[in-house]
Amino acid sequence: MIAFARHGQTVVNREGRLQGRIDAPLSDVGVEQAEALGRAFAREQVMRVVSSPLERARATAHAIAAKHGLGVEVDDRLIELDYGAWDGVRLGDVRAEDWAEWRSDPNFTPPGGESLVAVTARVRSFVADVLGDELVVAVSHVSPIKAAVCDALDVDEHVTWRMQLGLASVTRVGRRPGGGTYLLSFNESVT
Repeated sequence: MIAFARHGQTVVNREGRLQGRIDAPLSDVGVEQAEALGRAFAREQVMRVVSSPLERARATAHAIAAKHGLGVEVDDRLIELDYGAWDGVRLGDVRAEDWAEWRSDPNFTPPGGESLVAVTARVRSFVADVLGDELVVAVSHVSPIKAAVCDALDVDEHVTWRMQLGLASVTRVGRRPGGGTYLLSFNESVT
C-alpha cells in the first residue's frame, strides 16, 4: 500500500497562493502538523518513506521517517504541479477565463507550467514502480495526490476539482491481488 501524505502548512498556502514549485519551508503550524503525521504513522509498520524534492514535503517526510529509524528517499515524480507564471499568485487573482478553461480541460497548462494530465502520468509511473504489499509513505502535494486518486479510480482529471484535500492529510492506495489499484481512503485527518 502507498499512504500519500500531504505536507504541512507553509506561509504561502496559508496566504491562499498557488505554491507549485516555490520551495517554501513549513510554517510553525506546518511543523506541528508534520509531527502529528509522524505520531500517527508511528503506530504502523512503515517500510519506506519517499518524498517530493521540495522542502515542505521533505521536512514532513523526515518527521515520519524518524519514528521508524528510516531515511527519506526523494522522487521527483512526487513534486507539485508546476504552475509556471502562476506560482505565488493568489487564487482569486487568476483571471476567471483562465480558471474556467483550466477546470474544463485537463490538458490546459498554466503559462510556463504543467497540465493535470502530465501530473497524472508521472504519478501513475511512481505508483506502478512503488506499490506493493509493504506500507510506503509518499509525502507529496495536493495535485499529485489527487492524480493518484484519479488513477486508482480510473477516472479522468476533471474529478480533481470535486476533491478537497487537507494539509497533513493521508490518502491510501492499494493493489488488488489480481492487479489494478484501488482507493482505500481519502483525506484522513491526523490533526
